[in-house]
Amino acid sequence: MTARTSTTPAATPEAGGHSGEEAVLDVGPVAHGGHCVARHEGRVIFVRHAIPGEKVRVRLTDAEDNAKFWRADVIEVLEASPDRVEHFWRPADSGRAWQQGRPPVGGAEFGHIALPRQRSLKADVLAEQLRRLAGVELSPAVEPVGAGTGDGGAAPDGGTGLGWRTRASFSVTPGGKLGMHAHRSGHIVPVREMPLATDAINALQLWNLDLQGIERVEVAAPANGSRPLVLLAPAPGTKAKRLAAVAAQLPGDVSVASFDPVTEDVTQLRGRTWVQESAAGHDYRVTGAGFWQIHRDAPDTLVGAVTDFLHGGGFLHAGAVVADLYAGAGLFTAVLADAVGETGSVLSVEGAPGTSRDARKNLHAAPQVEIIQGRVERVLRQKPRDFDALILDPPRAGAGKAVVGQLVAAHPRAIAYVSCDPASFARDVGYFRQSGWDLAGLRAFDLYPHTHHLETVALLAPRP
Repeated sequence: MTARTSTTPAATPEAGGHSGEEAVLDVGPVAHGGHCVARHEGRVIFVRHAIPGEKVRVRLTDAEDNAKFWRADVIEVLEASPDRVEHFWRPADSGRAWQQGRPPVGGAEFGHIALPRQRSLKADVLAEQLRRLAGVELSPAVEPVGAGTGDGGAAPDGGTGLGWRTRASFSVTPGGKLGMHAHRSGHIVPVREMPLATDAINALQLWNLDLQGIERVEVAAPANGSRPLVLLAPAPGTKAKRLAAVAAQLPGDVSVASFDPVTEDVTQLRGRTWVQESAAGHDYRVTGAGFWQIHRDAPDTLVGAVTDFLHGGGFLHAGAVVADLYAGAGLFTAVLADAVGETGSVLSVEGAPGTSRDARKNLHAAPQVEIIQGRVERVLRQKPRDFDALILDPPRAGAGKAVVGQLVAAHPRAIAYVSCDPASFARDVGYFRQSGWDLAGLRAFDLYPHTHHLETVALLAPRP
C-alpha cells in the first residue's frame, strides 16, 4: 500500500554554501516537481510554495556554490497571486513553519493555491514535458475526480480537495511520535492530523500512540469501508514485545502487522496482513505494502478512462488477446478478463512477488488469465506473441526505451498507457513516436489535489 506520492528523504537541507540565507525573487513559470523557476544574480533557483507571477522572500535550502541550481522555500509573500489561499494545514505552510524555525512537511506543496489554478499549473507542466521530450504540441485539461468535483460542488470532499487518501505513510520522531519528513530532508515534523487522508485514517489517531521502537508507519483504510490495516516498520533491535505493545494501542477492529520496507515481508501481529479493495465490480486482496491507487475514486476513474479508449477504438472485444503489464494486484486484469471472455486471453505481468500472489488469488476464477511474476522485459522476451491491445501502468520511472521497443515489436493494435509522472510519460511517448506510433488520445486527472502530482491515461497506436 505504498503511496505514489510518498517521498524518501534525499538530503538534509541547509547543508552548506549559501543555505539559510534569504533573497527576494520574482517567481517565474511552474516546473515539474512542485517548484517554480526564479533567477537570482544569474542563477536558477527552484522555489517551493510560490505561484508564478509573485514576488516573494525565500530561504535558500540547498545552495552550494558549485551547484547548477539552488533550491528555496518561500518565507514571506511580498506581492501575492490572486490564486493564493490560506494553507489548510499549518505544518505544511512554508511561511508559518519557517517562522517556527523548521521546514514545512512535504506532501501538500500546492496547498496554498486555489484548486482551479493547481490544475492549470499541472496542465502547463504536462504540456511542457510533452513538447520538450516528445515533440507533441498538446494542452489537455487536468480533470477533477469524483462526482460533482467542481470547486464547492457535491464531491465527497465538498470540493475542498481534502479527505481523498485511503493510504498514508508516516515517519516517527526520535521521541516516538507520529511525524512526516520535510521535503528532501531527514528532519521529521510531528503531526496530529493528515487532512488529505480519509476520515477512517484520521479516526485511528495514530499521533496519540507511543511509537518508540518503530521507524515508519503505513496505513490503509479501503474506500469500501472494509477493515483497515496498519503496518509497523520496526527499528533494528526492536523486540516482539514492543511491537505487540504498539499494536495493543490500536482499536480491536484494525489489523496490525510488522513489515520490512526493503523486502516488503509482512508478519501478522493481529487480524489480517491484507486489505480488501473494491473497484469496477470486483473485489481485490492487497497484501501489506502492495500497490493500490491512493485516491478513493482513482481505481474506477482510471478503469473507465482505459476501457473507454480501448472499447471506443474497437481494440477490446470478446476473443481478443490482451496484456496487462505492471499489473499490480490485477485492477485492470479483471476488467480485461470480463471484456475478452473465455474465448480470449489475458497475460498479466507483475514484478513484485507478493503483489503477484495477490493477483493469482484475485483472478483464480478467470481461466483466460495467465499471471506471471517477473520483469516485463524478461516476460515479453520469453513469451512473444501478437496482441490486440496492451495496458501499460509502470512505476514512476516509466517503461523506458528497451521496453517500448519490445512493446512495438509485439505488434499490438493499441496501447493504453497509465502514468503517474509527466516526465517519464513524455519521454516514453517520444520513444513510441520514433518507432512510428502516435498519441491517439490523452486524458489527465487530478488524483492528488494539493500536491504537484497528476495521473494521465493515453491511447497510443501505430501510424496508418
